[in-house]
Amino acid sequence: LSVAKLRLVIEFIIVAGIGVAVVGIGSFVFGGPEDKFIQYNYVVTVCGLLVLLIVLAVKRLSDKYLVFLNRRALAAGTLVFVCVALWVNLSRRLLATPHLVNHLGFAVFLLSLGYVGMQIVFANERRLLSIDKELEIARRLQFSILPTAVPEIQNLRIAVSYRPMTAVAGDFYEFVAADGKRVGFLVADVTGHGVPAALISSMIKVATQPVETCAHDPREVLRGLNHILFKQLHEQYVSAAYLWIDTEHGQALYSAAGHPPLLRWREGRLERIESNGLLFGVLPDPEYPVRELAIRTGERLLLYTDGLIEPQNASGESFGDRKLEEVIRKNQSRPPAELSEQMLSEIRAWQPPSLPQQDDITLVVIDVR
Repeated sequence: LSVAKLRLVIEFIIVAGIGVAVVGIGSFVFGGPEDKFIQYNYVVTVCGLLVLLIVLAVKRLSDKYLVFLNRRALAAGTLVFVCVALWVNLSRRLLATPHLVNHLGFAVFLLSLGYVGMQIVFANERRLLSIDKELEIARRLQFSILPTAVPEIQNLRIAVSYRPMTAVAGDFYEFVAADGKRVGFLVADVTGHGVPAALISSMIKVATQPVETCAHDPREVLRGLNHILFKQLHEQYVSAAYLWIDTEHGQALYSAAGHPPLLRWREGRLERIESNGLLFGVLPDPEYPVRELAIRTGERLLLYTDGLIEPQNASGESFGDRKLEEVIRKNQSRPPAELSEQMLSEIRAWQPPSLPQQDDITLVVIDVR
């Protein structure tokens, strides 16, 4: 209930009380009178109660050193207890005071503490409920900026899986469809988790719009995104991958910014295609190399974030590239949507049931038909 210097004073009084108790018990054990140090105990107790009473009585002090708003209940309980304690101790030699009076005074003090404690509990519950509502609103807003459907592109079959770790995520994906034969795929992953990462992923959505005019050039798309985001990231970073596919000419262009490789399944082999520049936020104007690919019917391309390969099992072993390739191989004949769902099922089975999801997961599967 206390903060700053008052907490130190209370800790000192507690230590002093314990010290008096230890010395008094030790003295009694070695043959001394049982109440030899009782007066010191009274002094410590009265000092502690007076400090609390003064802080409660002076609003400026209670506002500064106490963590609750309504101090009246505790002030009343403390005042009753102090008055009873003083009366019992001062009148002990003059009048016979019933023990019940002393117990009632202490009971009033405990009830006032309990009342204040419950107020704090209820206030925290209301605050947590308010936070939950705000996170749910943030979740709905974040999902609203993601594509509502996959684009219909000639000779392509596309599926996406998006699984946030918490209510909001730092992963982001976007489609930039030029026409029915050409489309760009952007996948990004903000460092960190939760609300800060989600805010930056929302910024990526805004930053994507100005670079749509150069959607056919992965180098310019990534440079444009980094240029827009660089001053806004504030020591956070973003990895990203961009794939442009032109089904009319059977061509694809790929570039990335510190992102896991593009995967290409072709003729029973899994190929890892890397063409990486720096993460967004490291330098204001880095270069992003572009890899040109010839695509053919029967190929499968996968873009993903590192949340897909980093989950660990009970032994601390990561899902990793080996397990990822195994799932792709076993499901090579299944449609993209089924592969995506199977991949998520394998990850859930890989992790211990008691362990929550460890990172945001985004997976884009593209089949060339």
